[in-house]
Amino acid sequence: MPAFDIDHAWDLHPQVSVRPEPFGALLYHFGTRKLSFLKDRRLLDAVTGLKEAPSARAACAAAGIPDRDLDRYGAALSALARSAMVVERTP
Repeated sequence: MPAFDIDHAWDLHPQVSVRPEPFGALLYHFGTRKLSFLKDRRLLDAVTGLKEAPSARAACAAAGIPDRDLDRYGAALSALARSAMVVERTP
């Protein structure tokens, strides 16, 4: 698995289902049977926006995440990449 780069294009793994909840969302990976909790609505917006954004940075910006918070949200996206919830998009 490649290291997470916020300036690359990413997307949800095709086997991941997103279930919005009042606290954020549940992500379930049908292949690995892992469950992840997103406890932040802006992170949920960034994750669901990955498909259309040219980069994870752009998805974060579209979700209203300010530059000063990118390290924190980048770390959360990196954790999702390590657990195969999000994968690097290839052209």
